[in-house]
Amino acid sequence: MKKYFLLIFTLALASCASDEAYEDLNKNPNAPAEVTDSQLFVSATNSLTDFIESTDVNVNNFRLYAQYWTQTQYTDEANYEMQNREIPDYMFSEFYRDVLGDLTNAAAQTTDGVKLAQIELLSVYAWQMLVDAFGDVPYSEALRAEGDDAVLSPKYDDDAAIYADLIARAKAAVTGVSGSGVGYSSDDLIFGGNTAAWTKFGNSLLVKLGSRLLDQNSAEARSLIESHYAAGIASNADNAYIQFEGAPPNTNPLWEDLVQSGRQDFIPADTFVDVINALNDPRADKFFDPSSKISGAYKGGPYGVSTPFNDNSHISQTLYAPDFRGVLMDYAEMSFILAEAANRGFSVGGTAAQHYENGVNASMAEWGVADADAAAYLAHADVAFATAAGTDQEKIAKQFWIAMYNRGFEGWTVYRLFNAPTLQNSGTLNLPVPKRYTYPQSEQTINGTNVTAANGGNDTQQTAIFWDN
Repeated sequence: MKKYFLLIFTLALASCASDEAYEDLNKNPNAPAEVTDSQLFVSATNSLTDFIESTDVNVNNFRLYAQYWTQTQYTDEANYEMQNREIPDYMFSEFYRDVLGDLTNAAAQTTDGVKLAQIELLSVYAWQMLVDAFGDVPYSEALRAEGDDAVLSPKYDDDAAIYADLIARAKAAVTGVSGSGVGYSSDDLIFGGNTAAWTKFGNSLLVKLGSRLLDQNSAEARSLIESHYAAGIASNADNAYIQFEGAPPNTNPLWEDLVQSGRQDFIPADTFVDVINALNDPRADKFFDPSSKISGAYKGGPYGVSTPFNDNSHISQTLYAPDFRGVLMDYAEMSFILAEAANRGFSVGGTAAQHYENGVNASMAEWGVADADAAAYLAHADVAFATAAGTDQEKIAKQFWIAMYNRGFEGWTVYRLFNAPTLQNSGTLNLPVPKRYTYPQSEQTINGTNVTAANGGNDTQQTAIFWDN
């Protein structure tokens, strides 16, 4: 389902001569004049999950940034070229217009308290992704393109301040999910109207927000994680999935990008494959196509360097299925967050080693690995928490990164949060892994004063997000 309202603060403003002209551009002549809050909630959910799952190089390059995959022929994106294809522009417009814009409109059309809480939790999730990608972004003045209080050139708010407000919003929403109202049911593509599942999701979202603060505000991180982990996602049965369908138009975007397109642009990267091979990881046959081994072993493509498709191993056919599930949040992610929290002395119902093992086992089960194979893997000296190489934080980061395979944004974030595992510079340009997206060219053109003020005007790929030491 495509979106109905164009609410983004300034996109397309460059060609506007007046507020009236801007409003005209904000109208879609092919869209219905009125849509319901339910339609908008579905639309926003679709837009968010389609973005997360896509591997279209013009949309989502995070699997490349995490170095799970690389490109075969055209390697600009694996070399961190963002601006020529206007990749930050796409995320900016998609989130403000088609995710947050639709959610804001949905909230304006309902008084149902449970619906409002569901809208709010999905909004907080999307806002966190925006901040984690860009740093400072328009927030307090964003999504106000119409009415007497319209702001067409919104200021950029401090990323840490946005986080503080998101935490307050998420806490209120968790309470609201259990309040009065009926909520979304058939229009809830994530949990099907299960408010208990939304409550777990909300508590886990607060744990996730807290995990970003571990190095910046340890007291707040401790409070959030210790207060909310026990009411959060506690097994794979609680995972926040999107179930796609077996035929268009509601297929997983991966199928569209890897199969329907008929292209052979992506292969597993040597960075990731070499780690999986070294650990004899039983997920290898789930991550990669067993029929594509080279001389009996998986071979990853050289990261960021052109290479023939058939000279390297290939992505698992599991990911080629049109109905392959999408993931917003899962138990493996929560377990590794708790492992690091325990490593820092937080009281989270278990030791770092126990949560570490929970994370590995959750990932194994999610990918269909037998329990016996998972147990043998965890007993291996290079994997066991007590004997694996590196600091405890490095051990956690390595297995966290592996478990986030196919969740490129989270894998990239693990690297930025933990400064581990070791990733390569890009093969052709020899550039380090980006710490953030630079701002869209369109924003620099039409909202340049506020862009310059953001992050002190230091708009580079190596300007760290506030939580990234």
